[in-house]
Amino acid sequence: MAASPPRSGLPEAITIDSHLDGQGERSLADDVLDGLTRPFKELPPKHFYDARGAELFDRICELPEYYPTRTERAILESSADEIAAVTAAVELVELGSGTAAKTRVLLDALQRAGTLRRYLPVDVTESMVRDCARDLTAEYPGLRVHGVIGDFERHLDLVPPAEGPRIVAFLGGTIGNFPPGSRRRFLRQIARLLGPEDFLLMGTDLVKDPGVLEAAYDDAQGVTAEFNRNVLLVLNRELEADFDPGDFEHVALFDREHEWIEMRLRARRDVTARIRRLDLEVRFEEGEELRTEISAKFTPERLRGDLAAAGLELAHWLTDEDDLFALTLSRAAAV
Repeated sequence: MAASPPRSGLPEAITIDSHLDGQGERSLADDVLDGLTRPFKELPPKHFYDARGAELFDRICELPEYYPTRTERAILESSADEIAAVTAAVELVELGSGTAAKTRVLLDALQRAGTLRRYLPVDVTESMVRDCARDLTAEYPGLRVHGVIGDFERHLDLVPPAEGPRIVAFLGGTIGNFPPGSRRRFLRQIARLLGPEDFLLMGTDLVKDPGVLEAAYDDAQGVTAEFNRNVLLVLNRELEADFDPGDFEHVALFDREHEWIEMRLRARRDVTARIRRLDLEVRFEEGEELRTEISAKFTPERLRGDLAAAGLELAHWLTDEDDLFALTLSRAAAV
């Protein structure tokens, strides 16, 4: 699909390519048809993040139980200058950029190092990419922003070619949302964005006490439960479904065998829901569950194995003093 031209009124330093053209709705429909007709029902977590879901997630990040966001940011703040020195990057590609809140820490470091030229945010939300581009070009004199409006799982090959050494940033522990096989395939896609001078900067949540993990995904205020049930409202709005979120309870558990957190919605009673846009009727027996997220937790050995399977090698491991979370720099493995 050809990228759409930039809209009028954008500053000269900003270029925006759009590659969606309604594909997000089709992706939701396909995922629902595939996931809700399986014996064990599931949906991918990317559908959490409508406007309400994004607002709820921002609240989750402020909760005392939810350590990943603040820990990752603290590592970034303490290590950004080291990252800038190691990479000598002139540009930063960010997958799932959102509001670029943490990104400014990296941009500041690259600017201090005197190398910063370009930022390439990749995100499905057009308004967020455009607003972020305007803000950042105003904040960083001389910075060019080339935004890519698209799904990073499907549009990585449409990221513009590098203009010099680059960092590809995939933060927030999002890599843990992929099952192992899909995770390695996706890392191979990222590897194709990297030249010999480039680095992948990735955030990974680490294996730790299950009680700490489960509390992070099942907070005392019930914000995560509301976030989880919100996906049913997304189906109601986008696909004309008639789910009642009150029919489902939030479940978060740590799977010790796979070392990942699962979030599920468990039917409180027998439920029949109609999804009119798909002409689909979905039945849940009382106690039946819909899996809405996995969030894999990593050890250094697991991460090295996943990277090696994608043709990457770990170059730097950066963590907090409690070993809760890690930021890693990886690059193409030597042949």
